[in-house]
Amino acid sequence: MRMLSALALAASLAVAPAFASAAQASDNVSNGGVPVAMPSASAKQRFIDDLIARMTLEEKIGQLRLISIGADMPQPKLIKEIAAGRVGGTFNSVTRSENRPLQDAAVKQSRLKIPIFFAYDIVHGHRTVFPISLGLASSWDMTVVKQAARVAAQEASADGLDATFAPMVDISRDPRWGRTSEGFGEDPYLVSQSARASVQGFQGTSPANPDSLMAFVKHFALYGAVEGGRDYNVVDMSPMRMYQDYLPPYRAGIDAGAGGVMIALNSVNGTPATSNKWLLRDLLRDEWGFKGVTVSDHGAIEELMRHGVAKDGREAAKLAIEAGVDMSMADQQYLKQLPDLVKSGDVPIRFIDDAVREVLGAKYDMGLFADPYRRIGNAPQDPKDVYADDRLHRDAARDIARKSIVLLENQHDALPLKKAGKVAVIGPLADSKLDMMGSWSAAGKPAQAVSLLQGVRDTLGDKGQVTYARGANITDDPRVVEYLNFLDWDNPEVVQDKRTPQQMIDEAVQVARNADTLIVAVGESRGMSHEASSRTSLMLPGSQLALLQALKATGKPLVVVLMNGRPLDLNWSKVNADAMLETWYAGTEGGHAIADVLFGDYNPSGKLPISFPRSIGQIPTYYNQLRIGRPFTPGKPANYTSQYFEEDSGPLYAFGYGLSYTTFDVSKVKLSAKTMTIGATVEASVTVRNTGKREGETVVQLYLQDVAASIVRPIKELKGFQKVSLKPGESRTVQFAIDERSLKFYNAKLQYVAEPGDFNVQIGLDSQNVQQATFTLK
Repeated sequence: MRMLSALALAASLAVAPAFASAAQASDNVSNGGVPVAMPSASAKQRFIDDLIARMTLEEKIGQLRLISIGADMPQPKLIKEIAAGRVGGTFNSVTRSENRPLQDAAVKQSRLKIPIFFAYDIVHGHRTVFPISLGLASSWDMTVVKQAARVAAQEASADGLDATFAPMVDISRDPRWGRTSEGFGEDPYLVSQSARASVQGFQGTSPANPDSLMAFVKHFALYGAVEGGRDYNVVDMSPMRMYQDYLPPYRAGIDAGAGGVMIALNSVNGTPATSNKWLLRDLLRDEWGFKGVTVSDHGAIEELMRHGVAKDGREAAKLAIEAGVDMSMADQQYLKQLPDLVKSGDVPIRFIDDAVREVLGAKYDMGLFADPYRRIGNAPQDPKDVYADDRLHRDAARDIARKSIVLLENQHDALPLKKAGKVAVIGPLADSKLDMMGSWSAAGKPAQAVSLLQGVRDTLGDKGQVTYARGANITDDPRVVEYLNFLDWDNPEVVQDKRTPQQMIDEAVQVARNADTLIVAVGESRGMSHEASSRTSLMLPGSQLALLQALKATGKPLVVVLMNGRPLDLNWSKVNADAMLETWYAGTEGGHAIADVLFGDYNPSGKLPISFPRSIGQIPTYYNQLRIGRPFTPGKPANYTSQYFEEDSGPLYAFGYGLSYTTFDVSKVKLSAKTMTIGATVEASVTVRNTGKREGETVVQLYLQDVAASIVRPIKELKGFQKVSLKPGESRTVQFAIDERSLKFYNAKLQYVAEPGDFNVQIGLDSQNVQQATFTLK
């Protein structure tokens, strides 16, 4: 009954002098995940209006500050700042015992006892680390994406966290960009579906639930389109391309109920996102109707001076608050500049009040006014060991990781391997638990992860013999090693073997000669696919390529296991490997999951959410490019067509591509009608048959092509997909409903329209190999 009494109290706050006493609040503890019914919107508004009316200007500005414990401010100083009402939220403290003193300072010591919230970058898992987002998207299974977010929310909320700066839904079409690993790929439809599923997983039925987190969709906007793939760079883009390709995922996350938005670090058509009124007010709030809280990225308001749009901190703070930046992350300028800006009349108080209203509203929606200790609980409830293995969700991590793996090559059915004989596990990533975690692995501990070597050993057991050799360093370039280790020299992420490259290769070759099969783990250290880790090459580092070439020369079957956070140049491996698996960074149970696929305990079903170019010179390579007047057509003369004459056109591995240990056949497309009117629906169907000898899953993909329109339209666009499981010889009819919305696009006037004309319906198992039929919109 304590929770109910707190809710009743919250509903009557408009006439109460304060929301609750600290003693009352601290008696309320997490209710074990039972959904909480929050008061009405009108009660929320009355409460917030009353609270704002009682706040001083300094207290209002304090609510707009988001501070990192440790990185921005040591805990003793942070406690004083919170008690003085000068902090609205914190991030990077990840246990109840860390957060409780901070909340105590807010609700027991500050004048108005306004609770703070605790946030963290929980992108693909909290303590249990799931595959990176690019891997989750490879499942093409939204139940998987949602489950990963739900488990992460349960674990993080149990640690006292209220919000996550996720999902990251930036469209990425330049794999040189290091943050490609954090997103869901290149396609607006697939990324939008993933954004929606992630928000639903993080927030559950309500962000007020004790086992839910408030989701902050990021990075708004267009961050994945930075020029040259260089992190933090500029974006210059037509409005049509924005609306058609890059904005839909943010809109999908917001429409799914995300309570927050993190603002991007890049400029958009000459104006930094952090000071972009069109982006944050006209589009986000007025056009889309977003009612939540916006937060800058780390230090972004300060960076307005380096962008060259603010001459000093005063102007930077003024630009940001007027543009619609509610909270300043790692704040320096709001606290320093806003008081005098308001007192001098240069910034109307309504801008401050509007921002404070959104911050308080987010806290209200998190349930913190009803119970500031909703997720922190009382000290006796704290886990005895926050790192205990029984707090992890290993079964879910293993299952999800298996579904994220993409089989790229399997010559002469080299896979699955038999659980017998001598297997050599080789490569600089073969025994790395740290790299298995991937970038932004939150509170996950590498010591609790399963390496590929361990996974193979556990799977084979006493049925075979496993040997190991490192074979090469990740890279032999000291400059790269220095860059990757710059954050923490005491605990370097990349540790170099002191032997010479040739000594390491010689050992690996000797191990290989005594084995029946070679499993070679190559790719990137996790720091190579991370924020601020843009690359000028997609090649494997020379040390790793030399290792592969030496192992190939042994004549032993070569199975390449890739670990990476972006598409790589895989030309050599495509030609020379007997089998190749794209495993991304597979998370806590990655080693077991990969071994399950290698030895046939799981039949791979992943599909690529991003195209793999043949070379860096082909970038950008994405499947839904706009049509052109002189397209290259395979089998026809290439002169005076759009292509690169030094190499084959088209991607090395196409969007939507992925093999299985069985084979599938797709019938011709059947349409329920040859014509369609506005408001009606056409059903498109195919029959999918398992023509192989194993049970397996595949992803049936629907693409549409607008044959002729008022503007140039893409070659094709993904509009639906379904994952089906079939036994050998089994067939199933897969149906897609095509409605008016499926045909809509933004025209030259930015009107969202469906134009009459012919549409090609393409259905297949990847973006290139499809069956086609045509209908007409009247």
